[in-house]
Amino acid sequence: MTAMPLGLDTPSTIGMVFFVLGPAFLAARGQGLGEHESAQFAWRIGMAAIVVSGLFKLVCSLASGWARRIIPRAGLLGSLTAIALVLISFLPLLDVMQSPIVGILSLAIILGSLTARLPLPFGVPGAVVAVTVSVIVFYAMIGLNLIERPPSEITGQLALNWPRPNLEWLAGLRASLPYLPIVLPFALATVVGGIDCAESASAAGDEYDTREVIAAEAVATLVAGVCGGVIQTTPYIGHPAYKAMGGRAAYTLATAIFIGGAGMLGYFSFIYEYIPRAAIFPVLIFVGLEITAQSFHATPVRHYPAVALSCVPALAYLVTIFLGSVLPHANLARLSPSTLEQLATLRVLGSGFILTSLIWASMLAALIDRKLRFAAIGCAMAGVCSLFGVIHSPLDGGRMFLPWAMPTDARGSTHWMPVQLAVAYLLAGIVFLLWSAYFPAHPSEIIAANPNCEHP
Repeated sequence: MTAMPLGLDTPSTIGMVFFVLGPAFLAARGQGLGEHESAQFAWRIGMAAIVVSGLFKLVCSLASGWARRIIPRAGLLGSLTAIALVLISFLPLLDVMQSPIVGILSLAIILGSLTARLPLPFGVPGAVVAVTVSVIVFYAMIGLNLIERPPSEITGQLALNWPRPNLEWLAGLRASLPYLPIVLPFALATVVGGIDCAESASAAGDEYDTREVIAAEAVATLVAGVCGGVIQTTPYIGHPAYKAMGGRAAYTLATAIFIGGAGMLGYFSFIYEYIPRAAIFPVLIFVGLEITAQSFHATPVRHYPAVALSCVPALAYLVTIFLGSVLPHANLARLSPSTLEQLATLRVLGSGFILTSLIWASMLAALIDRKLRFAAIGCAMAGVCSLFGVIHSPLDGGRMFLPWAMPTDARGSTHWMPVQLAVAYLLAGIVFLLWSAYFPAHPSEIIAANPNCEHP
């Protein structure tokens, strides 16, 4: 049995920096506090937000097993596919292509040994060979003056910093309340991801209690917050890939010791400095491909369109990632109104994409199985979530809001988009209910309409 991987949540890492810690620091500076005092103020707010996130996830763990039982597998694994294929595989591929000699060499060994299962001499792990060979090639090219060595970014020295529980987060609890509409959607996304991970592990042959997975992750987040952390944890979706590589329990223990040591001693910057990303990122590409393949393999053929549909919101989120680095330097006044409208729509589609992918894939799977009332319930959930900004939020950071007190930046070019989306989902749900009255589901009709009912 392979252990469930756990680590820091990447989306909330970005969200906390740009939409919680940064604004809190600037707000403190605007109130006349010094740089050190402002940093302390933002740190306490971040700690409090993480503690609240942990408590929120602990409550959600009580209903996680029930949610996993009623949500179709296509919905659970579809949202994982969206993350795996669009983000985990694609984004590292950019680093691979920036250093193609090192990156593609490493990727070729990874795909050959881990995906194609080609044996290596003496049973050496493929990932170890890929990283070792590509690193040797990287430094050989530097020695031959074929490429330039990147400038060093290492600052400081190794120092021992033990994590210590403290009550500093209590001082930032009240000030963190305005930031919870940003923080809690990220926490909910990790709950959904944890349920997905439990289902993914089950499809790979390892059965985990969903409540225990979410509860353990919630406790880890609480511990992080109490000890001064400002980033929440989440179960990682790489279980099938680690199982394919032969990992059991020792690999996650070794990872915890290695990464924990990096946090306490500060040697991660040295590793990041001397091992090129193009050499190690192909492992992430393999992880994404393995999860995608496993998601399709564990899903009935008739539900393949649902799994494919789940990737669409993630594509919108991918585009917004790159736009986020370009738009601050662009002259928006020169863009046409239609282009600005498309940019706003992209933000709406990509906001809360994990939950959107789960709902969309579940609804389509229910439609395929003629469970039209279930699809109508999914529409109602999507409508409520969009009305409060849990999904499809037009605001920066994907923050939530109250529909009767909608911020002014939720209007403008989006033209009350949250209300329009809620009405649209409501109308779709009504259509499905009327359809269910006209065409009740029978197993024979499902098979007749979808002959490929079995697993591939």
